[in-house]
Amino acid sequence: MHDFLILEYRDRIGGRAWHENFGKDKDGNPYVVEMGANWVQGLGNPGGPENPIWTLAKEFGLQTTYSNYSNISTYNQDGYKDYSHLIDEFDEAYDIANQAAGRILVENLLDQTAKAGLALAGWKPKSHDMEAQVVDWWKWDFESAFTPLESSLVFGCAGSNLTSNQFSDHDNFVTDRRGFSTIIKGMASTFLTEDDPRLLLNTKVTNVTYGPGGVTVYNSDGSCVQAAYAICTFSLGVLQNDVVTFSPELPEWKKIAIQMFTMGTYTKIFMQFNETFWPTDTQYFLYADPATRGYYPLFQSLSMDGFHPGSNIIFMTVTNELAWRAERQSDEQTMKDIVEVLRSMFPDINVPEPTAFLYPRWSTEPWSYGSYSNWPMGTTLEMHENLRANTDRLWFAGEATSTSYFGFLHGAWFEGRDAGWQIAGLLNDCKGRNSTTCSPRKHYTVLHGTSPLADYSSVTGWEVSSFYDSSNI
Repeated sequence: MHDFLILEYRDRIGGRAWHENFGKDKDGNPYVVEMGANWVQGLGNPGGPENPIWTLAKEFGLQTTYSNYSNISTYNQDGYKDYSHLIDEFDEAYDIANQAAGRILVENLLDQTAKAGLALAGWKPKSHDMEAQVVDWWKWDFESAFTPLESSLVFGCAGSNLTSNQFSDHDNFVTDRRGFSTIIKGMASTFLTEDDPRLLLNTKVTNVTYGPGGVTVYNSDGSCVQAAYAICTFSLGVLQNDVVTFSPELPEWKKIAIQMFTMGTYTKIFMQFNETFWPTDTQYFLYADPATRGYYPLFQSLSMDGFHPGSNIIFMTVTNELAWRAERQSDEQTMKDIVEVLRSMFPDINVPEPTAFLYPRWSTEPWSYGSYSNWPMGTTLEMHENLRANTDRLWFAGEATSTSYFGFLHGAWFEGRDAGWQIAGLLNDCKGRNSTTCSPRKHYTVLHGTSPLADYSSVTGWEVSSFYDSSNI
């Protein structure tokens, strides 16, 4: 299939795989740091299935380093404090909750929040136990960008298992000075020529008009594109914020699905100093703030072998509420906050001011409005099918539409391939193709609750007449 156009908002391809120059090495050359996607997660086992992102990483010689999550030191406001036993306690409870999640999925039982599932398994961090709270953040929020209270137990566990068990539990951190997007540029080079007219950069879509006869895409510069089919890869955040209008409006079942799923913000804040004042043999540093859960909780050293040795670069990660806080305030205020945390962590060291400082503001980027999606409790597979389903000849893809790998870059890869295959089949009248890959994706116009109206009575504590007009409830 050669008759296609790719419309890209920015002046480059790669989307949320986005890097920037940062700081300088001893020769005055800048390092490269990743604003967005930074890990190849779940590489693959010898003789088993391999993560396609890892396959691409090897094909295009992407430089990566193993992330050793067990190489972590723990701190609080008084400096170093070993509370690593809490990490072991969480892991033990997670193993139990993970098995319960599998049983709920297989037996089609009512989902739980991850917080409830972990509590039933024995992990019940007290609200005032800030060391347990930061371990809770490290073991859940660090991956999901949402708290356990805001996440589905079933799909939170399933999403992790499907990657780590199908491929592997090894994650590699991208250190390549060409950037993570090297693999995306490499893929594009196999079917796009240099200055290919089929790639339209700096193109801001304002309206998508769709129907059974085709799709017309209108852009901010007054241009438009007509096509037999279109694949919409807008992020969930863009769809939720009505950045683009649709004509006709998206059906109610689609709009409900878009708003029910959640878009997380995962913000990395990079700092370079004139020296490496932190331990050079440790990858991760976990900080328990005395008052606020998730307050500048995690630092990762890049100034060590395998990363950017001798770079004096460290970065920290915040998610959602605390990420929004950092993104709303000035760089100067954020830097001040973080330096104060570092001085609490290392009270015997004269922690200097950073010589370079950089972080993105994902929640305000008009082409993203967030980092990646999360599956909240109370949203079913049927609802996710509605998020994934096509509306006439307008199809949808991206990490958020992946049932198995939502939130992961490889989820976007699988979804793009699937939508492409299905549209190619439809354009070729499905000759020689499996019928299941040449038909519209299933959707559910009506989603029902788990309790019929007859169950709402005084017997169940519903102190309203069964003849009451339910539209007024």
